[in-house]
Amino acid sequence: MSNTILLIVMALITLASAIFAVRTKKTLLAIIASGVISLMASVMFLIVGAPDVAMTEATIGAGLTTVVFLYALKQVKEKGDD
Repeated sequence: MSNTILLIVMALITLASAIFAVRTKKTLLAIIASGVISLMASVMFLIVGAPDVAMTEATIGAGLTTVVFLYALKQVKEKGDD
């Protein structure tokens, strides 16, 4: 029962983050929101009993993808300053 409630709360956080990522005008906030979505997905995978998928999602989805997006944003802003 408590896992179901936790999954529902996490799904609502994921939905709110997705809506925020799409609606925000600031790219940095959208990148952070997408990282939150991936992090919530990885925790949900862990709760439902898929630790291998959870580790992959946390590493690739929440970690690497967010870092690559932030690096790309930094590079674009530096090129725009020239």
